[in-house]
Amino acid sequence: MNCKSLSNTDIEPRVDWVEQKDAFDILIDDNIDYVITNPPWNRKFLHPFIEYFAQKRPTWLLFDADWMHTKQSEPYMKMCSKIVSIGRVKWIEGSKGVGKDNCCWYLFQEKAQRTQFYGRQSL
Repeated sequence: MNCKSLSNTDIEPRVDWVEQKDAFDILIDDNIDYVITNPPWNRKFLHPFIEYFAQKRPTWLLFDADWMHTKQSEPYMKMCSKIVSIGRVKWIEGSKGVGKDNCCWYLFQEKAQRTQFYGRQSL
């Protein structure tokens, strides 16, 4: 597997070492095996993001677990091959608290046969 980081881009960068770039302007070339990111959870962005990147490469996205239980997820579940439950995320290292939403990693690809669900594991 080739590893090429595209993580130093954002539509609204907040630090000088992050380049301003729209995700839809990132070139997905033959050196890219997967897209892996935690996209904005705004559905107006998330749904087109799923459609666009799942057609290009297998795409792992981290976002809220409740999404899979909504009617709006139905058209995208046919592209979802795996869901990995991870519970609540500590977004800020060193903080005492965690987020208030349960999260999952979702694997989207152009054609998924069926969705495999992996429940949260105790360490």
